[in-house]
Amino acid sequence: MALSFFRKDSTPAATGNPAQVEAFLKGYSIEVMPRTAEKVEDFRALLPRGTRVYIAHIEGTPIDDMVATAKRIGAEGYDVMPHFPARIIKDRATLGEWVSRYKDVGVRQGLLLAGGVAQPVGDFATSMQLLESGAFDGFSRLHVAGHPEGNKDIDPDGSDKMVMQAARWKSAFAERTDAKIAMATQFCFDAAPVIAWVDRLAAEGVKLPVHIGVAGPAKLQTLIKFAIACGVGPSLKVLQKRAMDVTKLLLPYEPTDVIAALAAHKAANPGFGIEQVHFFPLGGIKTNAQWVTDNGGASGRPANA
Repeated sequence: MALSFFRKDSTPAATGNPAQVEAFLKGYSIEVMPRTAEKVEDFRALLPRGTRVYIAHIEGTPIDDMVATAKRIGAEGYDVMPHFPARIIKDRATLGEWVSRYKDVGVRQGLLLAGGVAQPVGDFATSMQLLESGAFDGFSRLHVAGHPEGNKDIDPDGSDKMVMQAARWKSAFAERTDAKIAMATQFCFDAAPVIAWVDRLAAEGVKLPVHIGVAGPAKLQTLIKFAIACGVGPSLKVLQKRAMDVTKLLLPYEPTDVIAALAAHKAANPGFGIEQVHFFPLGGIKTNAQWVTDNGGASGRPANA
């Protein structure tokens, strides 16, 4: 699918069916870090009340900062989901302390993932070990990572053998427990491989709903930098091709067409496995929230509107 990443004017894009896009964006989530959250005076001016806000835990971020951010965002009326990166958690005692501190400020959701470091610092290396630890008793929802374009850290040979094996394990875990589990994915830039991957999950018997990762509006150079750092796969070529066009190089990326394409597919196939959209606000939280408001109708209306 050929994607267009810009609009000729500042009005909301007319690409796609507005009703389909609004339905697809309903209940979207967004990701922040403590340092980016500090720049937002009041999330209630940006996000619909009840929006799920993930808090990314980057290696080196003090747990005090993570908990303080979770407390603040939760108090403003949002469902907070902090990251639990297995490879930066020293031991079971540390994991238990983190969970306890989050519970103390009302957190009952978590994203469990291996984390972006090459070598574990302690007892954990995978999200599956975190799930099996029993530390999250009392949590109402646990999400795990998904990789629509593969993950070379997990499958160095370029296949998806180990990624798919892990997905089947996580799906089976969800079926034998009372945990509400979904798969939140890395961001992609092309709808076609996403659709193929979600269909592949279904064919493999993976029943976890997918919360598809989408990069929010950002400068093209910024997006390419993050995409390379995060190991985005073949769809990165869409951005690289655009970067070669000098007339478009300075124009901002917007996810209008990829959202419209996925929304249309979901409308035509109601059983399709994508449940929600998860935004990575690489160009800023305010910019991303405004884009959703402009393109998502009621789904993007600020809570105090």
